[in-house]
Amino acid sequence: MRDIISGKTTICGLIGDPVEHTMSPIMHNAAFKTLGLDYVYLPFKVKSLELRKAVEGMRALNIRGLNVTLPHKVSVMQFLDKIDPLAEKIGAVNTIVNDAGILTGYNTDAHGFLQALHDQDIEIGNKRVLLIGAGGVARAIGCSLAQEKAQINVLNRKQELSWAEELAHRLNHYYGIDINIGELTDENLQKGIDDAEILINATSIGMNPDIDHTPIPANLLCANLTIFDVVYNPLQTRLLREAEMAGARTIDGVKMLVWQGAIAFEKWTNQQAPLDIMRETVKSLLAE
Repeated sequence: MRDIISGKTTICGLIGDPVEHTMSPIMHNAAFKTLGLDYVYLPFKVKSLELRKAVEGMRALNIRGLNVTLPHKVSVMQFLDKIDPLAEKIGAVNTIVNDAGILTGYNTDAHGFLQALHDQDIEIGNKRVLLIGAGGVARAIGCSLAQEKAQINVLNRKQELSWAEELAHRLNHYYGIDINIGELTDENLQKGIDDAEILINATSIGMNPDIDHTPIPANLLCANLTIFDVVYNPLQTRLLREAEMAGARTIDGVKMLVWQGAIAFEKWTNQQAPLDIMRETVKSLLAE
């Protein structure tokens, strides 16, 4: 990003509700500035009832790209012109690219998740995985796990158990695999953890400002687990802190945040993203 925004500046951004907590503007604007690109990234708070208008506004204002976050990742798909095949399988979009008025939806969460694991030399093929949550991020992660032929167990809150059922149906339809689903209770958590090698929190539990919350009671955590928390704010969630105390291997949400952001950045700019700059910018802000 240049210091002066002009009529030539290309606009990208984020739509969601809320957006006050997001690190994406800091991360992307630092990346634009590093590469000397005349781009700017802005957050837009969009209520669900205004989503169609927001997408129409993207086209009308010639906004080059948008990230999509809660609660719009699924519902936004109906307003786009094209959906990438992977995003179609996932059933959720987190990135939109505007090519001369044609809006295409992608999902960079899936690749971002896999890259975050690969950076830690963790392979998930045939591994037993306990996935907590069944929302938009969980859908992307579930497809990544299925693609790598992991054995998947999904637990979700009782009032949203239908989401887990839909995810199971989707993974069976596209990948021909059967997954176990259940209600998120301490009893099911204990059973799932006893059988798991990798545990993934794909919910927003523990995210700032609710930093004292955790999806997993500390007494259930153990040293033979690898625990991945998609929450990146705070950098070390209560789940990760208690997992480390239990001797488990941990992966924070910043790694996935940066990778999914980098993939979106490259779709908007057609340039390689400065990963190190993006990562250090986010970590520096979180450390404050």
